[in-house]
Amino acid sequence: MTRTLAHSLQQVVLNNNWTFKLWSVYDNDNDLMPQYLPAENFRGFGFNRISFIINALKIAPDTDVVIISHINLAIVGLAIKLINPKCKVWLIAHGIEVWRPLSFARKLFAGKCDKIICVSNFTRQEVINRHQIDSDKCVVLNNAVDSFMTLPASFSKSAQLLSRYHLSPDDTILFTLTRLAITEQYKGYDQVIKILSKIRVAIPSIKYILAGKYDVAEEDRIKRLITDHGVEDLVILTGFIDEAELTDHFTMADLFVLPSKKEGFGIVFIEALACGLPVVCGNVDGSLDAVRNGELGKAVNPDDLGALEKAITEYLSPPVSTTTRLHLQKECLHYFNEDNYIHKLQQLLNDEPIS
Repeated sequence: MTRTLAHSLQQVVLNNNWTFKLWSVYDNDNDLMPQYLPAENFRGFGFNRISFIINALKIAPDTDVVIISHINLAIVGLAIKLINPKCKVWLIAHGIEVWRPLSFARKLFAGKCDKIICVSNFTRQEVINRHQIDSDKCVVLNNAVDSFMTLPASFSKSAQLLSRYHLSPDDTILFTLTRLAITEQYKGYDQVIKILSKIRVAIPSIKYILAGKYDVAEEDRIKRLITDHGVEDLVILTGFIDEAELTDHFTMADLFVLPSKKEGFGIVFIEALACGLPVVCGNVDGSLDAVRNGELGKAVNPDDLGALEKAITEYLSPPVSTTTRLHLQKECLHYFNEDNYIHKLQQLLNDEPIS
């Protein structure tokens, strides 16, 4: 999200003859991906928090707008506002980091922000309700598809990936891509594993690719769950997937499913849709914005296994056609393209309502 924001802001400042710098407390200078930002506009502090804070305070008196990308940097935002009250300080509100009780400093910062940019309507409402923030300062700016993401012109399945995972071109493939952590058991892939044996009755060719980096404890837990439900032959754990192979994974699949309970927005949903892949998500978090309240995908109660099974089988019986995938891709890119994102950023910087 941050690199798309950086690339978009770079276009805005070029159009207005402004200046823009992106600073990262956790990256090094050589971590920059140059297609997103010129090197002279980026600085990485390599985990040197003290240097980051000192330098941020030095530039505060001469800065017009500061965008804080995470509430963990609340102290920096408060200090900048104290040094230069005229500086407009914005906070990006993603999801679970602002859906919980905040420390005194973080809540104080949220109250003093000039704008809180929420990635979804759900996150906006959580910020307002949980922290009593003025609703007028909380605005929704949905994430956009990365303009450098390689998008498919056709939807043929990669022979290389089929071979790697020992799959047949006739297999019907469910796909989940997420972080698999023992501390984050809200993503919903457990629910998919629980209903796979029932889905197999209706769709004998079903396979489930569960992708993403996992820790050892979560790997053990997932494998036990797979064994307990007797679906060892249906589930493929891939581990980390290189970004260069994401599009091929999306086009290899027949349906993307992530019935999560705590997505702030879910960039992975619009990435899947941009590859023409249908989506099933949860209906209790920011995922609804990514599928536009059901216009682009099906949103179900993550705890309702029957509803989840029905949504999956309806999409896959039979699998969606190439025409449908082209339509999904077109509609997704209509709503979540970077040009729209840039336009909305310009409106925010002009203190105009987002259109």
